[in-house]
Amino acid sequence: MSRADQAEREAVLRPPSIDRMAGWPSLQPLIDRAGRGLVIEALRAWAAAKRGSADVADPVACRRWCEAKLAPLVQPSQRPVFNLTGTVLHTNLGRALLAEEAIQAAVDAMRSPTTLEYDLANGRRGERDHHVAPWLTRLTGAEAATAVNNNAAAVLLVLSALAAGKEVIVSRGELIEIGGAFRIPDIMTRAGCRLVEVGTTNRTHLSDYANAIGPETAAIMKVHPSNYAVTGFAKSVPASELVPLARAKGLPVIEDLGSGTLVDLETWGLPHEPTAREAIAAGIDLVTFSGDKLLGGPQAGLIVGRRALVERIARNPMKRAMRLDKIRLAALEATLRLYADPARLAERLPTVRALARPPFEIRALAERLLPAVGKALGSRASVTIEPVRGQIGSGALPVDLLPSFALAIYADKLDRLAQSFRQLPIPVIGRISDDVLYFDLRTLDDEPGFVDQLERLDVVAD
Repeated sequence: MSRADQAEREAVLRPPSIDRMAGWPSLQPLIDRAGRGLVIEALRAWAAAKRGSADVADPVACRRWCEAKLAPLVQPSQRPVFNLTGTVLHTNLGRALLAEEAIQAAVDAMRSPTTLEYDLANGRRGERDHHVAPWLTRLTGAEAATAVNNNAAAVLLVLSALAAGKEVIVSRGELIEIGGAFRIPDIMTRAGCRLVEVGTTNRTHLSDYANAIGPETAAIMKVHPSNYAVTGFAKSVPASELVPLARAKGLPVIEDLGSGTLVDLETWGLPHEPTAREAIAAGIDLVTFSGDKLLGGPQAGLIVGRRALVERIARNPMKRAMRLDKIRLAALEATLRLYADPARLAERLPTVRALARPPFEIRALAERLLPAVGKALGSRASVTIEPVRGQIGSGALPVDLLPSFALAIYADKLDRLAQSFRQLPIPVIGRISDDVLYFDLRTLDDEPGFVDQLERLDVVAD
């Protein structure tokens, strides 16, 4: 090949300039979506990968390649999913869904400056706790309240403010560990206080607490067993006995309710879960609980109790590091406001609606979905309707299961089929048990959205 021919060939295969490629009309929508910087980065990688190939100057092929390369960066890493696991408050899937009122309040707070820490009446700096404290005291009967970013932070802050350098007495049967390796003994260590264990794993008596109280004791702490239950030959000391002992010794009693609830779940036929109001009425000095579990709001740690103790906690320097931003405070306030009308909670609060959903309604939903799911699966699998028992989740009533109905799918390649459902536009998350893929329908609210995407299952699976 002559030098002239070689030069001509190299000119044809030489990639266009990056700026020229960035000006291709076919790439403009991607630039609008991803930004010029990321597209330029992808174009450089394209030019290097296709150097010497005639494809390097093909705008359509280039666009497809760049879209595929940038897809992980352009798409949000958090995606909406259908939670059909049977666990209503699924920690890995974000726990409680917010009510529409809370969503709107959060959006409004994001769109403009707010009176987060501004007192309109006096034209001076205000206090952010004032947005939720009146509702918390109203709903629990406590004298005062404050809020931080989650319940672990609430426990840490309470212990740091009231017991740093001193002892806190806890029953051995309440030294819990919950998801994410959250352990009460570890939290106490981080708070700078010393744990004093009393009783045994299954039985603790009032005398155990009394004998452990000494000059270094700062508080007695009760911890609700969030994710387990001790049954059989077991005993714990109720607040009615523990509070008088603590009062006589001048000590506060702290109770961590964990999940926590503001209403009696028995209203909807569920087992009883201790409420914050019950704890306050029993004389507990400080109660901590979560905002994003049974309460049905955003992630938050709530502290209610005696005014003097809450004010002391609020003055702790760690409080600022744990405070809520305006968005979550707006959503929390809107959620708490719904509790002023408890008769409508099952209608307006998604968590309560899911928990209160009657089995016959779930069965009817399963019967409506069965033909569509069967058609989408074709000959690759069979599907039936089966009774199942789900869970509340997030440490609430761990041994009490919710009667429900599920679509039960049987297939040879079950893991692959489950993956196919997870790769749908809105991923469907179920659970595999005993070689069956179950889709528990208790938490399925968007029936049309679920059905409409089933036609994509064949494409994904193949």
